[in-house]
Amino acid sequence: MTQSASGTFDVVMRAGPGECDDQINRFELSKTFHGDLHGTGSGVMLSSGDPHAGEAGYVAIEVVRGELAGRHGTFAMMQLGSMHAGASVLHYEVVPGSGGGDFAGIVGTLHLDIDDGIHRYELRYDL
Repeated sequence: MTQSASGTFDVVMRAGPGECDDQINRFELSKTFHGDLHGTGSGVMLSSGDPHAGEAGYVAIEVVRGELAGRHGTFAMMQLGSMHAGASVLHYEVVPGSGGGDFAGIVGTLHLDIDDGIHRYELRYDL
């Protein structure tokens, strides 16, 4: 049965060394989750393009450690985002097979809204 969790998260991104002759930007990210999911996330993001002009794309993968519905453990999330011609697309998915501890077998997707700098998530998942 699909379950839902919601809340907010804070994110800090630190630029790292560029890749492929600096055509790919690298960032280390860390998150603190609040709400139904309590925990932290850490990962790596790679991006290219010109986000200031609204033309860019990125991929990221992070490991989440925390508590959700009385369960404790870890799972990974993968992200794909793009911006083009004033529109943006963002896709978050739990990495199949990545669950550890009480999250073994978790699958799902995360929907993100950013409003006035506040990151609000809704995680829909099956365990």
